[in-house]
This record gives sequence, C-alpha cells and structure tokens, in this order.
Amino acid sequence: MTKWPLPDPMQRALAQARAAAQAGEVPIGAVVVKDGAVIAAAHNMPRALHDPTAHAEVLAIRAAAAALGNERLDGCDLWVSLEPCAMCAGAIVHARIARVYYAASDPKGGAVAHGPRVFDQPTCLHRPEVYAGMGEEEAGAMLRDFFNARR
Repeated sequence: MTKWPLPDPMQRALAQARAAAQAGEVPIGAVVVKDGAVIAAAHNMPRALHDPTAHAEVLAIRAAAAALGNERLDGCDLWVSLEPCAMCAGAIVHARIARVYYAASDPKGGAVAHGPRVFDQPTCLHRPEVYAGMGEEEAGAMLRDFFNARR
C-alpha cells in the first residue's frame, strides 16, 4: 500500500506541534489556510503566555482574523494536530471556519467527534466540514512521547 505524503498545511501544523513540545507546551499546532495559502500558524502557549485560552487553534484564529482584518474567516480552513476541545470548537464556530482538518482524535478532551460534539448541537450557529485522521500517527506519537516523558 502506498503511503501518500501529508498535505502541506498538516505538515505545518505538525511542525508547530513539535515547536510547542520543544517549548515545554503540550504539542498541538494549527494553521489557517485561505485560498491555498497559510495566513496564520500557531502552537499551544498557555504556559508561556500565562493564558489558559492560548490553545493553538485560538491563537491561529486570532492571527488569521488580524491578517484579514475581519473576525469572520469565511472560506478559511483550519488544520490542527489534535481534535479541538469545546473552547476551540466554539471559536471555530464564531469565526465561521469553512473546514476543519485534524490529525489525532481526542476521546477525553475532544469536542468534535467526542464529548459534547459541538458542531452537531441544534444550537450551533455554524457547522464546518470536518475531516479527521490525516497525520494521526505522528500527532498521536508526539502527544504520547510528551506525556510519557513527564510521568
């Protein structure tokens, strides 16, 4: 079976996750893409910024909104190394992200395919298309290695 290379945005999200791990943060990275170009990239920074909301997705969404000069990220895609949590899923909804691609599933803290399944709720204002599993092995290994080193 031929293993296809990961799309560039997921490679960049995983590179951001590696940068987070090197900084002592949980290895999660995200990029926002508009018309095929990466307009924002970020990794987890809650410890560095002393900010519990400084998740990779939130930071990437903030940077993309600033780059576009608009709080609505219509037509943008979010590529992230881990299934978004409830807070990040809420930010995705409010930003009107068109598509979400995530690598590893998160049965404990994820809120897209697990837990509250934010996008499936009848009160959800916007439902992005969701694609899961691309880069799952690498993202999962990075997270396992990170937490095993701290136990």
